[in-house]
Amino acid sequence: MENVLRPLIVGGGSVVLTLVVGWAVDQLLRRADERHHETPLWGLLRRGGVPFQVVLCTALLRGSYDQIEALRDHRAAIGRTLTLVLIGSAAWLAVRIAAAIVDSSYARYAAAHRDPARVRRVRTQVSLIQRVVSAVVGVVAVAAMLLTFPAMRAAGASLLASAGILGIVAGVAAQSTLSNLFAGLQIAFGDMVRLGDTVVVDGEWGTIDEITLTFLTVRTWDERRITMPVSYFTSKPFENWSRGSAQMTGIVYFHLDHTAPVSEMRDKLRDILRECPAWDGRDWGIAVTDTTPNTMQVRALVTAKDADDIWTVRVTVRERMIRWLTEKHPYALPRVNTADAVPAPDRAAVRLDGRADGASLPRPARVRAHETPRTGRG
Repeated sequence: MENVLRPLIVGGGSVVLTLVVGWAVDQLLRRADERHHETPLWGLLRRGGVPFQVVLCTALLRGSYDQIEALRDHRAAIGRTLTLVLIGSAAWLAVRIAAAIVDSSYARYAAAHRDPARVRRVRTQVSLIQRVVSAVVGVVAVAAMLLTFPAMRAAGASLLASAGILGIVAGVAAQSTLSNLFAGLQIAFGDMVRLGDTVVVDGEWGTIDEITLTFLTVRTWDERRITMPVSYFTSKPFENWSRGSAQMTGIVYFHLDHTAPVSEMRDKLRDILRECPAWDGRDWGIAVTDTTPNTMQVRALVTAKDADDIWTVRVTVRERMIRWLTEKHPYALPRVNTADAVPAPDRAAVRLDGRADGASLPRPARVRAHETPRTGRG
């Protein structure tokens, strides 16, 4: 009877004590979170409730399992298993606590600073720091698990003796991985690119969606994800539209006839911008920037507070200006002049059968372009 009751008492008591202590700690953290709304640390620490309970329960079982006589024959295996679980759950708890501290620090910094560029920079840095901490804790946990086996402990001395040679071999084999790792740290602390920055990479316009130690993800305007190694951003040029101020200047080009009313277009552009909420009111203007024998190039300049708004302003100006020109000044649209084709002078007309004939050839057909010829003036 004792062989049955003792395992139940030890196991059940460990589980019950774990649940009671876990519930008490969770209640304390919840009350601390309610009292200190300005500090999200206590609420974030509640995410570590499950790993904390696993650590506590495993530690209780690890300290009391040897008192069970029925498990004497399997004591070594059970002890090693509980040790491995304890090391893994402790690493899990350490990662959760580190993540809570990092997220709490970032939340307080973001609430105290209103500069979006600085907030994105700190967000990028803390994100990579959190990944580095998780990787280090994971490596240490795996190493501690391996050292619980006597065979691995005996091989430790020889591994340390050959660490120099292994380091050289690993460095050569993982050259690209190490370069991406150092490039990720350079991006995080060199402030080259941040989460949320608007960039143009290889002709693709998008937003930085994720930054890790080895790769970077760009979310394009059409919701595609482009994954690139972080070493690309340290070795090749790219456009960062969020660098410095987020304000932008946009340009809309029109190719019009020489008779286009430029002064009236300026008045119309002013009216369009006044009705466009995305325009920030900093600057605007219209100028003739180039001419060709058939058309002239008119440039409309507009401004906005960021890249999304500048796109909205440009498409709005382009659409409404073309509609206004079509309705009010159709003669200003590009046209192609047509004329009769005239044969070359002093060339005798030749019949199809090869005999010369002084009579004129049939009147040449009128040559017209694909566009509808202009009517009215000209």
